[in-house]
Amino acid sequence: MTTLAEVARKAGVTGATVSNVLRGRGKVGNETRERVLAAVRELNYRPNLTARALAEGKPQTVALVVSSIANPFYPEFALAVEQAVRKLGYFLVVCNTNDDPAQERAYLDAIVGSLAHGVLVMNADFVQIEELVALRQRGVPVVLCMWEKPDTPPPLPSVAVDFFRAGMVAAEHLIKLGHRRIGAVLGSELSGNHIWRYRGFCEAMSRAGIDLIENGTVCGHDTIDAGRNAGHALLAAVPDLTAIFATNDLPALGVLQAAADLGLDVPGDLSVIGITDIQLAHQVRPALTTVAVPIQESAELAVEMIMQMMREKGPEGSAPAMLREASVPRLVVRASTARPGKG
Repeated sequence: MTTLAEVARKAGVTGATVSNVLRGRGKVGNETRERVLAAVRELNYRPNLTARALAEGKPQTVALVVSSIANPFYPEFALAVEQAVRKLGYFLVVCNTNDDPAQERAYLDAIVGSLAHGVLVMNADFVQIEELVALRQRGVPVVLCMWEKPDTPPPLPSVAVDFFRAGMVAAEHLIKLGHRRIGAVLGSELSGNHIWRYRGFCEAMSRAGIDLIENGTVCGHDTIDAGRNAGHALLAAVPDLTAIFATNDLPALGVLQAAADLGLDVPGDLSVIGITDIQLAHQVRPALTTVAVPIQESAELAVEMIMQMMREKGPEGSAPAMLREASVPRLVVRASTARPGKG
């Protein structure tokens, strides 16, 4: 990585002058300022504000990159991370990308040597693994959180949750209740992040000798509105469904809304199950049956990993990726599921 001294030599000034230009302080002439900024751009220099923070005694920080703080799962995870890092004397910076690869890249560029000592990144459809690998190779500790397939780890230190198993658990619950006409609503495209949850669902159906229903799967987005739209589409295409599996709680809540729109009783006419167990899952009525994932444990594992990497900071590019797996997802039965035709 380019150093401040190299920028100073390129611009023909002192290191103090470069520092004053970048901090916007001191008396620096316009010509000198432009020469310094040109050298910064040419050498692709990013100030090491981590070292500056240590030197100046500023609070130490960890960054958490999430795809959308509008999704209530991410604030819940962020709270768990914040509690864990505060116990260690660190502060948390939350970076919201809005599922925008360019915005994610901008945050990662800013983070390098500036915003944080280490970076936690929530796994999502728009996460750019190659960018994170490059960040790690530049010496920045990076941990990918909530990776969905533990037996196929990414090329990064990661905390994984077995979402394939979560999909199986959800399907097995519905099958055990006696459901055979089961539809599915995905909170992503088939090529997206929720595919392992859906494959787990399909595996459980196959093991039970139950064929997937033609037109019985609708893909969309991980929102309540998308789940409501998907629920309407699914029930219009296959009106005799007795249960719907959703790959996340938000689209499951949307399916509950669709059922209410259509005058269907849940769970008397239709059972609904999701995955995650966000706070809203037990606050709605009927309360949502779901497969809970270990949010608190995953956050604590991620913080433990990033702290270890920060203590042992060094060339990480060629080191083997680490993976820690959190506890298995567990079924939480509430009021939205029952035997077919039973309230």
